[in-house]
Amino acid sequence: MSVDEQLTHLKKGLAELIREEDLRERLVAAERQGRPLRVKAGFDPTAPDLHLGHTVLLRKMKHFQDLGHTVIFLVGDTTAMIGDPTGRNVTRPPLTREQIKGNTATYLKQVHKILDREKTLVRYNSEWLDPLGFQEVVRLASRYTVARILERDEFAKRYKEGTPISIHELLYPLAQAYDSVMLKCDVELGGTDQKFNLLVGREIQKDYGQPPQIVATVPILRGLDGVNKMSKSLNNYIGITEPPEIMFRKVMQISDELMWEYWELLTDRSTAEIEQAKSAVEAGEQHPMDLKMKLAQAIVSSFHWSPGDADAVRASEEFTRVVRLGGEPSNMRTAEFPDGVRVANGVRVDKLLAKIGLAESVSDAARKIKAGAVEINGNRVSDLVLPVANGALIVHAGQRWARVVVPREA
Repeated sequence: MSVDEQLTHLKKGLAELIREEDLRERLVAAERQGRPLRVKAGFDPTAPDLHLGHTVLLRKMKHFQDLGHTVIFLVGDTTAMIGDPTGRNVTRPPLTREQIKGNTATYLKQVHKILDREKTLVRYNSEWLDPLGFQEVVRLASRYTVARILERDEFAKRYKEGTPISIHELLYPLAQAYDSVMLKCDVELGGTDQKFNLLVGREIQKDYGQPPQIVATVPILRGLDGVNKMSKSLNNYIGITEPPEIMFRKVMQISDELMWEYWELLTDRSTAEIEQAKSAVEAGEQHPMDLKMKLAQAIVSSFHWSPGDADAVRASEEFTRVVRLGGEPSNMRTAEFPDGVRVANGVRVDKLLAKIGLAESVSDAARKIKAGAVEINGNRVSDLVLPVANGALIVHAGQRWARVVVPREA
């Protein structure tokens, strides 16, 4: 690609680029010198699993990697012990080394679904942060002022409200900036919520006599609710290790409006192709459901590779059969008929759902029944007691299914 073509490719899906002219100059110099750019993104292993929200950043790393640049996946095993204050209105609880080590192992298995294992440079910031003595930490801290640190939104708000700010939190942006110094970064990538930290990196690099890194931020992916940031705690996420059928069905839950955001941030479709598809939908020439099916298949294919995209095709067929045509899942599990659910005139449905794992509790099951979200043998359940004879029950609650064989009464 020419430099202009590289810039177009790299800018797709970015929220902000600081500064585009600097990146252009750096790309020209890299081409002239035969030196790939050093592109870093840091990940603190604070949880074991990744979801699609994390992959927006990983995909942008892949774009640099595909253009021949050196991509550095930085594991923040020491900064994770500080706790990134980004988006926090309270001090983040520290993790132990054991927790961080366990989370890191699962991270690396998952990121290589996107990044080329052979071409990705994996580094740990404990390599240079742990050996720093107190004198060096003080020297690093002297390069930035408290006033500038407190400009950060989270700190400014907490300070104004009188919410405690621990001294170690003030060191986090400096530690992340020092990572860029030690890795001699040309580019650092992060979410829009990381902008402050990335800009500190530019300033600290200049103090160490290095050219300031280019900062490229990616948008925060909205979750299935279309409102909040994708998060496991909000249960609006799509995990990258989830089975194809579940991943496909979750993508199909998003709104037609949110679909365009997912096309842009989670696929390699060009901006022009996405705009063309959007125009076709607005003109009534294409149904949004068909495009969403293609999106779901593309996302599943990204994380479940199989010859001929067999897993993605199978997930699409399963969705059509179960959701669009009202059929039963082909991989429905069979659950044993549990004790304690029989009553004189039948079966307590709320207890049945809880005991076979289709509800979190008896009260959760009762709420599902009241909301009309429970079907047994194709009929919606409205009563807590179901008259049953011997045979099989096909139980459907929300998105979960189970087959239960009712034994003969003794």
